[in-house]
Amino acid sequence: MKILITFQNTQVPVYFNTDTKQPIQRTLKLLTSALENKIRNGKQALQKCLNSLISIEIEGSEAILHSKSEFDSLALSLY
Repeated sequence: MKILITFQNTQVPVYFNTDTKQPIQRTLKLLTSALENKIRNGKQALQKCLNSLISIEIEGSEAILHSKSEFDSLALSLY
């Protein structure tokens, strides 16, 4: 399943596995909260990834952040 979120004035697609156990709205709330926190307080490598974010993939309790450069892609724990 695919949902679009707005992050830093950009529409970013978020891909979910259809057999997730957590409610999607709760996961989205945790995701947006974590992204906002990391853009303000994260280390430089994480901020570089967030500034060039193209998509997010949710796998269990982790968000895989895909950026324009495949070397900048990271995993972010949601829980």
